[in-house]
Amino acid sequence: MSLVVPTGQSVCILGRSGTGKSVALKHIVGLLEPDEGEVEVDGEIVHQLDQERLMALRSQIGFVFQFAALLDSMTVRDNIALGLKKQRLPEDDIAQRVQESLALVDLAGTEERYPAELSGGMRKRVGLARAIALRPRYILYDEPTTGLDPVTSAVIDQLIVRAKHKLGITGVVVTHDMRTAYTVGDRIAMLYKGRVRQVGTVEEIQRTHDAAVRQFIEGRPEAAAEAEASVTGAVW
Repeated sequence: MSLVVPTGQSVCILGRSGTGKSVALKHIVGLLEPDEGEVEVDGEIVHQLDQERLMALRSQIGFVFQFAALLDSMTVRDNIALGLKKQRLPEDDIAQRVQESLALVDLAGTEERYPAELSGGMRKRVGLARAIALRPRYILYDEPTTGLDPVTSAVIDQLIVRAKHKLGITGVVVTHDMRTAYTVGDRIAMLYKGRVRQVGTVEEIQRTHDAAVRQFIEGRPEAAAEAEASVTGAVW
Protein backbone atom coordinates (compact mmCIF):
# COMPACT_ATOMS: atom_id res chain seq x y z
CA MET A 1 0.00 0.00 0.00
CA SER A 2 1.07 3.59 -0.59
CA LEU A 3 -0.40 6.35 1.55
CA VAL A 4 0.72 9.87 2.50
CA VAL A 5 -0.71 11.62 5.57
CA PRO A 6 -0.16 15.40 5.26
CA THR A 7 0.80 17.31 8.40
CA GLY A 8 -2.19 18.82 10.18
CA GLN A 9 -4.77 16.66 8.44
CA SER A 10 -6.84 13.69 9.53
CA VAL A 11 -6.85 10.74 7.15
CA CYS A 12 -9.49 8.05 7.62
CA ILE A 13 -8.69 4.49 6.59
CA LEU A 14 -11.75 2.48 5.56
CA GLY A 15 -12.10 -1.14 4.58
CA ARG A 16 -13.71 -4.43 5.47
CA SER A 17 -12.43 -6.53 8.36
CA GLY A 18 -9.13 -8.21 7.60
CA THR A 19 -7.92 -5.73 4.98
CA GLY A 20 -5.01 -4.48 7.11
CA LYS A 21 -6.29 -1.24 8.66
CA SER A 22 -5.12 -1.87 12.22
CA VAL A 23 -1.98 -3.55 10.89
CA ALA A 24 -1.13 -0.26 9.16
CA LEU A 25 -1.31 1.56 12.51
CA LYS A 26 1.02 -0.99 14.11
CA HIS A 27 3.55 -0.41 11.33
CA ILE A 28 3.44 3.36 11.92
CA VAL A 29 4.46 2.97 15.59
CA GLY A 30 6.99 0.23 14.88
CA LEU A 31 5.13 -2.66 16.51
CA LEU A 32 5.37 -4.52 13.20
CA GLU A 33 8.03 -4.41 10.48
CA PRO A 34 7.06 -4.45 6.79
CA ASP A 35 8.07 -7.44 4.66
CA GLU A 36 8.97 -4.93 1.98
CA GLY A 37 8.72 -1.19 1.47
CA GLU A 38 9.09 1.53 4.09
CA VAL A 39 7.07 3.45 6.67
CA GLU A 40 8.41 6.99 7.02
CA VAL A 41 7.49 9.36 9.87
CA ASP A 42 9.15 12.77 10.16
CA GLY A 43 11.68 11.78 7.52
CA GLU A 44 12.79 8.66 9.40
CA ILE A 45 12.29 5.06 8.30
CA VAL A 46 10.52 3.55 11.31
CA HIS A 47 11.81 -0.02 11.10
CA GLN A 48 15.41 1.20 10.73
CA LEU A 49 15.43 3.15 14.01
CA ASP A 50 17.35 1.91 17.03
CA GLN A 51 15.43 1.49 20.28
CA GLU A 52 16.26 4.94 21.62
CA ARG A 53 15.18 6.75 18.46
CA LEU A 54 12.09 4.56 18.13
CA MET A 55 11.01 5.44 21.67
CA ALA A 56 11.58 9.13 20.91
CA LEU A 57 9.35 8.80 17.85
CA ARG A 58 6.67 6.97 19.81
CA SER A 59 6.62 9.79 22.35
CA GLN A 60 5.25 11.98 19.54
CA ILE A 61 2.45 9.54 18.69
CA GLY A 62 -0.70 9.14 20.76
CA PHE A 63 -2.85 6.03 20.40
CA VAL A 64 -6.59 5.81 21.06
CA PHE A 65 -7.47 2.15 21.43
CA GLN A 66 -10.67 0.56 20.17
CA PHE A 67 -11.97 -0.19 23.68
CA ALA A 68 -10.07 2.62 25.48
CA ALA A 69 -7.72 0.16 27.29
CA LEU A 70 -8.03 1.95 30.63
CA LEU A 71 -6.55 0.31 33.72
CA ASP A 72 -9.47 -0.67 35.95
CA SER A 73 -7.47 -0.34 39.17
CA MET A 74 -6.60 3.30 38.48
CA THR A 75 -8.69 6.44 38.65
CA VAL A 76 -9.27 8.59 35.59
CA ARG A 77 -6.57 10.93 36.88
CA ASP A 78 -4.02 8.14 37.25
CA ASN A 79 -4.85 6.61 33.86
CA ILE A 80 -4.17 9.92 32.14
CA ALA A 81 -1.12 10.72 34.28
CA LEU A 82 0.60 7.39 33.64
CA GLY A 83 2.30 8.42 30.41
CA LEU A 84 3.15 11.85 31.79
CA LYS A 85 4.94 10.29 34.76
CA LYS A 86 7.03 8.22 32.38
CA GLN A 87 8.10 11.51 30.81
CA ARG A 88 9.15 12.63 34.31
CA LEU A 89 7.13 15.82 34.27
CA PRO A 90 6.77 17.75 37.55
CA GLU A 91 3.66 16.83 39.55
CA ASP A 92 2.15 20.31 39.12
CA ASP A 93 2.54 20.07 35.35
CA ILE A 94 0.98 16.61 35.35
CA ALA A 95 -2.02 17.83 37.34
CA GLN A 96 -2.50 20.72 34.92
CA ARG A 97 -2.23 18.47 31.85
CA VAL A 98 -4.79 16.06 33.29
CA GLN A 99 -7.19 18.90 34.04
CA GLU A 100 -6.76 20.52 30.62
CA SER A 101 -7.14 17.23 28.76
CA LEU A 102 -10.33 16.28 30.59
CA ALA A 103 -11.77 19.74 29.94
CA LEU A 104 -11.02 19.36 26.22
CA VAL A 105 -13.13 16.18 26.08
CA ASP A 106 -15.89 17.65 28.30
CA LEU A 107 -15.12 15.45 31.32
CA ALA A 108 -13.96 18.03 33.86
CA GLY A 109 -14.51 16.83 37.42
CA THR A 110 -14.22 13.10 36.73
CA GLU A 111 -10.63 12.75 37.94
CA GLU A 112 -11.44 10.51 40.92
CA ARG A 113 -13.78 8.12 39.13
CA TYR A 114 -12.79 4.60 38.14
CA PRO A 115 -13.39 3.12 34.67
CA ALA A 116 -16.17 0.88 36.03
CA GLU A 117 -18.08 4.03 37.00
CA LEU A 118 -18.01 5.41 33.45
CA SER A 119 -20.23 4.78 30.45
CA GLY A 120 -18.72 3.39 27.27
CA GLY A 121 -18.65 6.83 25.70
CA MET A 122 -16.98 8.35 28.75
CA ARG A 123 -14.29 5.67 28.72
CA LYS A 124 -13.61 6.47 25.06
CA ARG A 125 -13.26 10.14 25.97
CA VAL A 126 -10.84 9.35 28.79
CA GLY A 127 -8.81 7.33 26.28
CA LEU A 128 -8.70 10.39 24.02
CA ALA A 129 -7.78 12.63 26.96
CA ARG A 130 -4.91 10.27 27.83
CA ALA A 131 -3.59 10.52 24.28
CA ILE A 132 -3.79 14.31 24.00
CA ALA A 133 -2.30 14.82 27.48
CA LEU A 134 1.04 13.76 26.02
CA ARG A 135 0.79 16.65 23.53
CA PRO A 136 1.72 14.41 20.60
CA ARG A 137 2.17 15.56 17.03
CA TYR A 138 0.15 12.61 15.82
CA ILE A 139 -2.73 10.52 17.11
CA LEU A 140 -3.72 7.12 15.75
CA TYR A 141 -7.37 6.19 16.34
CA ASP A 142 -8.32 2.51 16.14
CA GLU A 143 -12.08 2.41 15.51
CA PRO A 144 -12.88 5.17 18.04
CA THR A 145 -16.69 4.85 17.77
CA THR A 146 -17.02 1.06 17.86
CA GLY A 147 -19.79 -0.10 20.20
CA LEU A 148 -21.28 3.36 20.73
CA ASP A 149 -24.77 4.60 19.99
CA PRO A 150 -25.16 7.16 17.16
CA VAL A 151 -25.39 10.18 19.47
CA THR A 152 -22.31 9.22 21.49
CA SER A 153 -20.45 8.40 18.27
CA ALA A 154 -21.20 11.90 17.00
CA VAL A 155 -19.78 13.34 20.25
CA ILE A 156 -16.54 11.39 19.78
CA ASP A 157 -16.33 12.57 16.17
CA GLN A 158 -16.61 16.20 17.25
CA LEU A 159 -13.95 15.73 19.92
CA ILE A 160 -11.54 14.32 17.33
CA VAL A 161 -12.17 17.38 15.16
CA ARG A 162 -11.71 19.65 18.19
CA ALA A 163 -8.38 18.04 19.09
CA LYS A 164 -7.13 18.59 15.54
CA HIS A 165 -8.12 22.24 15.44
CA LYS A 166 -7.07 23.22 18.97
CA LEU A 167 -3.84 21.24 19.19
CA GLY A 168 -2.83 20.99 15.53
CA ILE A 169 -2.70 17.21 15.70
CA THR A 170 -2.23 15.07 12.61
CA GLY A 171 -4.50 12.03 12.77
CA VAL A 172 -4.96 8.61 11.23
CA VAL A 173 -8.42 7.22 11.95
CA VAL A 174 -9.29 3.58 11.29
CA THR A 175 -13.06 3.21 11.11
CA HIS A 176 -15.98 1.30 9.62
CA ASP A 177 -18.32 4.19 10.39
CA MET A 178 -19.03 6.29 7.31
CA ARG A 179 -20.40 9.18 9.36
CA THR A 180 -17.15 9.28 11.32
CA ALA A 181 -15.15 9.24 8.10
CA TYR A 182 -17.20 12.05 6.58
CA THR A 183 -17.05 14.13 9.78
CA VAL A 184 -13.40 13.88 10.81
CA GLY A 185 -11.59 13.04 7.58
CA ASP A 186 -9.82 15.61 5.46
CA ARG A 187 -9.02 12.69 3.19
CA ILE A 188 -10.28 9.12 3.06
CA ALA A 189 -8.29 6.06 2.00
CA MET A 190 -10.15 2.89 1.06
CA LEU A 191 -8.32 -0.40 1.58
CA TYR A 192 -9.42 -3.34 -0.52
CA LYS A 193 -7.72 -6.72 -0.29
CA GLY A 194 -4.69 -5.22 1.41
CA ARG A 195 -4.16 -2.42 -1.10
CA VAL A 196 -5.14 1.24 -1.16
CA ARG A 197 -7.98 1.22 -3.64
CA GLN A 198 -8.68 4.96 -3.67
CA VAL A 199 -7.70 8.11 -1.77
CA GLY A 200 -9.64 11.34 -1.93
CA THR A 201 -11.52 14.06 -0.15
CA VAL A 202 -14.93 13.32 1.32
CA GLU A 203 -16.58 14.76 -1.79
CA GLU A 204 -14.37 12.71 -4.13
CA ILE A 205 -15.12 9.49 -2.28
CA GLN A 206 -18.85 10.22 -2.25
CA ARG A 207 -18.78 10.78 -6.03
CA THR A 208 -16.57 7.80 -6.85
CA HIS A 209 -17.49 5.41 -9.65
CA ASP A 210 -15.19 2.68 -8.29
CA ALA A 211 -17.42 -0.35 -7.67
CA ALA A 212 -15.41 -1.67 -4.72
CA VAL A 213 -15.49 1.69 -2.95
CA ARG A 214 -19.17 2.27 -3.68
CA GLN A 215 -20.08 -1.17 -2.37
CA PHE A 216 -18.46 -0.37 0.97
CA ILE A 217 -19.64 3.19 1.51
CA GLU A 218 -23.21 2.31 0.53
CA GLY A 219 -23.24 -1.02 2.39
CA ARG A 220 -24.51 -3.00 -0.62
CA PRO A 221 -23.63 -6.71 -0.33
CA GLU A 222 -25.45 -7.40 -3.60
CA ALA A 223 -22.73 -5.38 -5.36
CA ALA A 224 -19.99 -7.83 -4.34
CA ALA A 225 -19.70 -9.42 -7.79
CA GLU A 226 -19.35 -6.04 -9.47
CA ALA A 227 -16.70 -4.98 -6.95
CA GLU A 228 -14.79 -8.23 -7.43
CA ALA A 229 -14.81 -7.80 -11.19
CA SER A 230 -13.37 -4.31 -10.83
CA VAL A 231 -10.32 -5.39 -8.83
CA THR A 232 -8.20 -5.43 -11.97
CA GLY A 233 -8.96 -1.74 -12.47
CA ALA A 234 -6.90 1.23 -11.34
CA VAL A 235 -5.42 0.98 -7.86
CA TRP A 236 -4.00 4.00 -6.04
